Amino acid sequence: MMTDGNWKVGLFVDDGASSEQAGAIGKVAAGELGGPMAMLAPLIGEFLGVEQVPIEFSEQDGTHSVKIGSSIDVEVQDVRVPDLPGDSMLVNVMHPANTTLTIAPATRSQIEGFGISFDGTGKSGFSAPISWAG
Repeated sequence: MMTDGNWKVGLFVDDGASSEQAGAIGKVAAGELGGPMAMLAPLIGEFLGVEQVPIEFSEQDGTHSVKIGSSIDVEVQDVRVPDLPGDSMLVNVMHPANTTLTIAPATRSQIEGFGISFDGTGKSGFSAPISWAG
């Protein structure tokens, strides 16, 4: 169970960030600066480090993808229900990214980094707008 904690966490930071910026986002991800990530910090058992690599996002017509170096390649497709307005959304959920999530199964999901391998292609997924601006 994820709620049991003892998570292993590694952080990828865009290679365009300065070392000062990479250090600051590391503090955010570790929950040291408060905000949404602070509630997850007690679940982290081992921090595996920070790697700076190219990060690319794309989004078009309900398809959302991210490529992080050669380690992560994930794409999700929003579920659309014919004859109903909008997407298949879950609202008022407790999630650090947003309280509204759109159901979006993974059409591609390969992760290989920090000694962790995972293929989530065809598994459940979500999309959501994220704004952590202060």
